[in-house]
Amino acid sequence: MAHESAPASAQELTVAVLGPGGTGGLLAGLLSRAGHRVICLAGEETAATLRTAGIQIRSARYGDFTARVEADTVLRAPVDACVIAVKHTSLDAALDRVPPTALGDALLVPLLNGVEHPATLRARYRPDRVAPTAIRVESTRVAPGVIEHASPFAEVDLAGDGVPRERLDALAEALTAAGPATRVLADETASLWAKMSFLAPFALLTTRHGLPLGDIRTRHREELTALVEETAAVSSASGGPADPARAMARYDAFPPATKSSMQRDAEAGRPLELDAIGGALLRAAERHGVPAPVTARVVDELSSMSVDELSSMS
Repeated sequence: MAHESAPASAQELTVAVLGPGGTGGLLAGLLSRAGHRVICLAGEETAATLRTAGIQIRSARYGDFTARVEADTVLRAPVDACVIAVKHTSLDAALDRVPPTALGDALLVPLLNGVEHPATLRARYRPDRVAPTAIRVESTRVAPGVIEHASPFAEVDLAGDGVPRERLDALAEALTAAGPATRVLADETASLWAKMSFLAPFALLTTRHGLPLGDIRTRHREELTALVEETAAVSSASGGPADPARAMARYDAFPPATKSSMQRDAEAGRPLELDAIGGALLRAAERHGVPAPVTARVVDELSSMSVDELSSMS
């Protein structure tokens, strides 16, 4: 397939992508096609594949195309932004690919699930360059450098307490021009908890029962409603939004076959982000004295299930 390019936006950026998997690979491909310099950071085998073959995107929304990217095992040169698109379960090891001295003044843009990672990253890198970001997309790496974007949407919320607004605006402009609708939010806490409030019930229940969202919202609606209400209460106590009715309406609007990334990890026998999602939710509940008995039960049940038990439910 021919390599495609599109006209560069007003400000050409150099963006590193740590973890060019389903989400990171999609953003890398779209940014490269839009004319930005993209450096993917991965293991040697994946990096070699990307240097040779580029990133192949298969997307009903953005088209099928192949984009040229640079690739390395570690960040060696200055960039404008570094997107962290690995899972929590591999974060510590992956960050070795991004030395603080190499990152320098760059924006650090974590797409991680949960609410606790900004503090971890700010302890290691410049606190005023960490821009916690939420992305709503269903995108999967089916082979090194081959990305299937299944959802009819890709939406990004950028935030970052203390991060210069013009830096966030420049990245948002580049992302929007490349494809994903991107907005800058003023309240980092509200942004993180808005994502957590939607993700936690969805991820925990689809994984616990081995069912897509359509079955969860019908066969396990009472349990879903309880988790949504508990999560909203914890979010409110933590300074985030709380709108259980809106959350349920969003679940009802999703295609019934939708699966969570945690469920896909369980099906593939990969480590789960259970602590980053369920564990973090329960720790916040305990800090604020908010009861969360259904969440605690589901997290406990998932914790006690073996990899074989989880994968066999798919």
